[in-house]
Amino acid sequence: MFKALKKLGPGLLFAGAAIGVSHLVQSTRAGADFGLGLLWALLLVNLFKYPFFQFGPRYAAATGENLLQGYYKLSKGILLIYFVLNLATMFTIQTAVTIVTAGLANSLFGDISLFNSESLGVTSIQIYTLIILCICLLFLFLGKYSALDKLIKFIIIVLTISTLTAVAFAFNTHSDEISFLQVLPKNSVEIAFLIAFMGWMPAPLDISVWHSIWAVEKKKSEKQFTPKTALLDFNIGYAGTIILGIAFLSLGYLVMYNTGETFSNKASEFSNQLIELYTSALGKWAFIIIGIAALTTMFSTSITTLDASPRAMSKSIELLFNKSYPKGYLFWILLLVFGTLLIFFVFASEMGLLIKIATILSFITAPFYAIMNLILITSKHTPKEWHPNIKLQILSWLGVIFLIGFSVWYLTTL
Repeated sequence: MFKALKKLGPGLLFAGAAIGVSHLVQSTRAGADFGLGLLWALLLVNLFKYPFFQFGPRYAAATGENLLQGYYKLSKGILLIYFVLNLATMFTIQTAVTIVTAGLANSLFGDISLFNSESLGVTSIQIYTLIILCICLLFLFLGKYSALDKLIKFIIIVLTISTLTAVAFAFNTHSDEISFLQVLPKNSVEIAFLIAFMGWMPAPLDISVWHSIWAVEKKKSEKQFTPKTALLDFNIGYAGTIILGIAFLSLGYLVMYNTGETFSNKASEFSNQLIELYTSALGKWAFIIIGIAALTTMFSTSITTLDASPRAMSKSIELLFNKSYPKGYLFWILLLVFGTLLIFFVFASEMGLLIKIATILSFITAPFYAIMNLILITSKHTPKEWHPNIKLQILSWLGVIFLIGFSVWYLTTL
């Protein structure tokens, strides 16, 4: 078992990055507001995004290159578009995931103050945000990829066990008949939520780029990380994100549906509401299970996103300028931290708005990544034997139509 776990890595890192806001916040809210009515959306978006996520590790394992190198081979302009899109979204995404993590830490460990922070107008949430970012930075600087690879395996196991345990107890305490009635949101507010829900379910499509970078790193340390192993690794991670997505949706439905509760947009209040609603329904004993599940969910996302965006930006710059920058990763990770803190201090009370902006931006830019990944994986730059079969190509084109169609639908309802 441990040998098998050692071979896995990028797929679990993908799961760690994916299982975050999309699951803990958006899926729980979907269950709380619509019951199991948006289960169709969860399953459909996972199906249609599958090929484009899979093409990341497929291309990396088959060629030894990441998707950014592939984009550059297609056209320098395509890589430049990626760079601009990532620059426009990376700070908002990092802030969105970190603010939720800080809120949960505050709910679990209580308020904290440092060096007369209260008199300076610095809140406990802001201090936790700084602490979380420092822990992530220290871990990534000291351990680099290999440490992240090992940590995420532990986190995913803890997360899966605690979440599924919570679902089992919630199901046992639920007395009403389970309804699988599916719904289609009608008004502009509900449609905006649907697009935001699907935007990060299971993750933004640009994570396929991160996955390809992690796959190349894994190939350096694990010589037996072949294309077949890479696809198996990805499929395990992807299946995990779907199962846990359904689990959080079910938790929202079983515990919160028809309670009349509305979620706050403030990180600390949202986190308290989330944990209190679960413990009130399941019992005070569930506090530690829900707390562990929630915090590990968000910490894994915080650390993987903090690692991946700077890697991607650094490699993009090197390719665009055809020059090596040894300190590129350091520059981008520090810039991301400072940018995150700046946005956080401005939007600390608008967590809901911040998450909505990040998730909708991710969904609207998804067609670009879908089309580019499909073109690259079927081009001369990918060995012929690792081109997707006709079934996967058909699913890919259906996915492109789905992503474009829903984006247009959303934009026409604004």
